[in-house]
Amino acid sequence: MSEPASISSGIAARYATAVFDLAKETKKLTAVEGDLNSLEGALTDSADFKNLIMSPVYSRDEQGAAVAALAKKMKLSPMMTNTLSLMAAKRRLFVLPQLVRALRAAIAQDKGEVSADVVSAKALTKGQADKLAKTLKERFGKTVTINATVDETLIGGLVVKVGSKMIDTSIRSKLSSLQNAMKEVG
Repeated sequence: MSEPASISSGIAARYATAVFDLAKETKKLTAVEGDLNSLEGALTDSADFKNLIMSPVYSRDEQGAAVAALAKKMKLSPMMTNTLSLMAAKRRLFVLPQLVRALRAAIAQDKGEVSADVVSAKALTKGQADKLAKTLKERFGKTVTINATVDETLIGGLVVKVGSKMIDTSIRSKLSSLQNAMKEVG
């Protein structure tokens, strides 16, 4: 991991731990989960929002005012609003994407859930996703949330990542293995 990325994830982890502990203590985890959904949507959909949190051009006061207005418009909980205001005051808004990921992971761990990143050649149907979640639950002993994406270059099959484990049943990887085996023979 590069040093700036490591520093960012370290900062985000400290904020995430503080927010998680406070939310759990005050029984506000559900509200924080809703806030995370809103923030993820804003990060995904709004280039202006990303620019606001990443750009050093904006002053602390400008970022603070913008975050306060956005929090009110997005109906974020007071806990998340205060956290974002503190981050703006400390010039730490650039770690917001990592904060969202770290908080999601902490909440999932608290619930006894694990997430699986699944890449398939075609979009999974509801039935396929349910069957895969059931199989992964049996394998890992925890409720599995599936984050599905599509990569047509796989040709067929799946690539499943759960934590540090990866299962690659894609046709692309099988063809690559066959190609390597043929190079060794000839």
